[in-house]
Amino acid sequence: MEAVSERELVERCRSGDETAFQDLVDRHKGLVFALIARTVQDRSRAEDLAQEVFLRVHRGLPYFRGEARLSTWIYRIVANVCVHDAARPAALSLDDERAAKRPPPSATDRQYGDFELRDRLEKAIARLPANYRFLIAAHYLEGVRYEDLAEALDLPLGTVKTQLYRAKQQLRRLLETDLR
Repeated sequence: MEAVSERELVERCRSGDETAFQDLVDRHKGLVFALIARTVQDRSRAEDLAQEVFLRVHRGLPYFRGEARLSTWIYRIVANVCVHDAARPAALSLDDERAAKRPPPSATDRQYGDFELRDRLEKAIARLPANYRFLIAAHYLEGVRYEDLAEALDLPLGTVKTQLYRAKQQLRRLLETDLR
């Protein structure tokens, strides 16, 4: 994309031209998704992060100074989104501690997505056999170590790890089925 047409596209986006923004997305979505997919293994999560990038681009266009190429600026946003995503705790918590805090206005869309994901996760966990529900809740949601689970359940450590693996696989299948 030439610098002149890039500037023109940015100006059209700033003036509220939605077709210009769609053109911007179409021009850069391949780059954005490719960069995110190298960082995030889960395709669904990569798609969510790509959407987050374009939301930030849309909100940030009024502040884009044009000192760097647009693609360079978008790449920086991708890097920030990926770093922020990697810093998230690995275990999902069903306790919504964040609900007690007032989120910034830009977090509203993300908060709804988190609520929807949490709801699907809770429903899928509820469909697991009881022993798998317990293991998933204890280890992934409450952070109980493998060794402590093995001791509490009076099972060999390898058995606990195997059962957790199987529980996670079954949960993944349930969630994938729900998304189709």
